[in-house]
Parts: sequence; C-alpha cells; structure tokens
Amino acid sequence: MEETNREYFRVSGDELLSKVKEIIREGNATRIIIKNEKDETLMEFPVTIGALGVVLAPAFAAVGTIAALAMKCTIIVEKKK
Repeated sequence: MEETNREYFRVSGDELLSKVKEIIREGNATRIIIKNEKDETLMEFPVTIGALGVVLAPAFAAVGTIAALAMKCTIIVEKKK
C-alpha cells in the first residue's frame, strides 16, 4: 500500500472552488476531500493524471454548489510520498 501525505487547508465558501482548482493545477494531489465545520465529509474525489477538463467538470460544479452553501470548509489533499 502506498503511503500518502495529507495537507489541510481551511477556506471560506467563496475561496473553495479557486483553492481546489489551484490544488489540481499543482498536479501532485491524488485525492481531495472537502469537509464542513462539523468535520462531516461533503465530497471526496480522486485526482488522476490527465483527469482535467471534461472529467473534472462535474466535480467543479459540485464544489461550486458546496461553496454556495458552506461558510467554512476544510480541504484535505492527499499526495503520494
């Protein structure tokens, strides 16, 4: 089993989508998890190499919806060691 590192980012709802896009552009994330203030998982999706554009469009739409409803979120980014 591969080991992963986790990075945590606290963002407001209006920063959520831009931060997720930034993380994906960096290219070293394998999974993104978005949690609300109560530490409940709102969304979790894998990020694979080459999964940009059309494949991630539904994920971006869902993140946008979460951003409109959430006040504060935690983004957990898993990366390969």
